Amino acid sequence: MELSVSFFAARPHSCVLPVVPARPDLKLRRRPLTLRRRSAIRAQVSDPSRCRETDDDGFVLEDVPHLTNFIPDLPSYPNPLHKSQAYAIVKQTFVSPEDVVAEKIVVRKDSPRGVHFRRAGPREKVYFKSEEVRACVVTCGGLCPGINTVIREIVCGLNYMYGVDDILGIEGGYRGFYSKNTSQLTPKVVNDIHKRGGTFLRTSRGGHDTQKIVDNIQDRGINQVYIIGGDGTQKGAALIYQEVEKRGLQVAVAGIPKTIDNDIAVIDKSFGFDTAVEEAQRAINAAHVEVESVENGVGVVKLMGRYSGFIAMFATLASRDVDCCLIPESPFYLEGKGGLFEFVEQRLKENGHVVIVLAEGAGQEYVAQSMHTVDGRDASGNRLLLDVGLWLSQQIKDHFTKVQKMAINMKYIDPTYMIRAIPSNASDNIYCTLLAQSAVHGAMAGYTGFTVGPVNSRHAYIPISVSISFPALP
Repeated sequence: MELSVSFFAARPHSCVLPVVPARPDLKLRRRPLTLRRRSAIRAQVSDPSRCRETDDDGFVLEDVPHLTNFIPDLPSYPNPLHKSQAYAIVKQTFVSPEDVVAEKIVVRKDSPRGVHFRRAGPREKVYFKSEEVRACVVTCGGLCPGINTVIREIVCGLNYMYGVDDILGIEGGYRGFYSKNTSQLTPKVVNDIHKRGGTFLRTSRGGHDTQKIVDNIQDRGINQVYIIGGDGTQKGAALIYQEVEKRGLQVAVAGIPKTIDNDIAVIDKSFGFDTAVEEAQRAINAAHVEVESVENGVGVVKLMGRYSGFIAMFATLASRDVDCCLIPESPFYLEGKGGLFEFVEQRLKENGHVVIVLAEGAGQEYVAQSMHTVDGRDASGNRLLLDVGLWLSQQIKDHFTKVQKMAINMKYIDPTYMIRAIPSNASDNIYCTLLAQSAVHGAMAGYTGFTVGPVNSRHAYIPISVSISFPALP
C-alpha cells in the first residue's frame, strides 16, 4: 500500500493522525527505502603493497585515494605537530593507520561487520613540506550558515598547525578559477568572517570546466584544493580529482560537504543545519502569534527542503506550536476523508487556529498540474521548484471560502533566505571547525578525492565517489 500523508503532531493535546492510502488517481514518486547497493570491494590502503578483499567476517573498508597511488615515489616527512606545544599534552597525538569508523553501529549477532571509513585526524607522516604548500579555497552553490567559519578554520588550521603561509581564495565559485581574481588569505584577513553570514569568497552555480580548472591549478602551482559545496559541487570535485590523477599531479583535493537541507549521504548531518532549525523557530513563532490573535487563523510557513524535509520536521518538533508538517518524503492530498482540508477544519473547530509547516519540495506534483508547467533545472542541475507555499495557501483559502462558506484569516510566511543568510550559531561553529581541521589533516597526510564528516559521531574521510553515489530523489 502506498502511503500518503503523515501529520507530525507536535502539541501535547494533539495525536498523530493515521497514515492513509493515497488517492489512486495520483501517481506520486517516493524515495526508495534502499539508497544504494554495495557489492564487495577491494579495499586499498595508502600503502600500495597492502591490498585486500573483503574479509570473511564482512569487514569492508571504503578507502580514500592517496597521492602515492599514482605518485609511488612521493617522499614523506615528519608531521610538524610533533613540535606543537598544543599537542604535546595529548597522550595520542596522531591517528593510527588502523583506526576506522563503522558506518553502522547497530548490528545483529553473526551479521557482517559492514562498511568502514578511515578515521579523520592528523597522521604521523605528511606528504607536503609546509613551505612548499600553495593551497586554495573555493565555495560553490547556495548559501548556508557556517561557510565563513569553514573558510576561516581552513586558513587558520593550515597556518597555525602546519605553518602554511601561501593560501589563495578563489572568488565566485568554480568559474573563479579561470575568470576571476584570487585573494591572498591569512589568519588576519579571515579573523572575524565567522561572525558574518554568506560567503566571504562569494559563490555561484555552474561554471565547472574541468580542463580549465585543472589547467589553472597547474599554472598557479596550487597543490591543495579545498572545495566547499553540495552534491553538484562535490561531483565537480570528483572530476577535478580524476583529472589531477590522470596528469599525475601532486595535488590533494578535499571536499567539505555543504547543504542546508541536511540530505548528504553517509554523514550524520551537514553544517548550518542546527542554525537553520533554530532560525526557523522565529518564523513559526510569528505565524503562531498571528493566527492565535484572530478568528479562524490559518498560518502557513514554508521552509527549505528540496528533496528532504529535515528542517521542516526538526523545526516542527522543536516548536510544539505546529499542527501539521508536510515534507517531500510523504505525499499528501487535499480533499476527501483523511485529507488536509478535513484536518484543517477539525483543528479550526477545536482550537480556532492552525499552523502548517511545509518543506519547499512537498506537493510539487500538485502545483505543476495546476500550473501546467514543465520541469526546469538551475545551473547546478537542481530541479526548479514552484512556490508550493503560495499555492497551498490559496487552495485552503478557496476551499473554506467557496466550499465551506467559512471565513478564515490566512497568514503566509516564507523565511527561506532569512534562514540561510545568517551566521552560524555556537554549535555549528564548533562543527565547522572540526570539519575544516579534518580536511586540512587529510590533505597534508596525502589523501585526496575525499570529503569529511561525522559518521556515528566520529569524523571520517569518505571517498567523494561514495558521498555522491546516492541517487537524488526523482
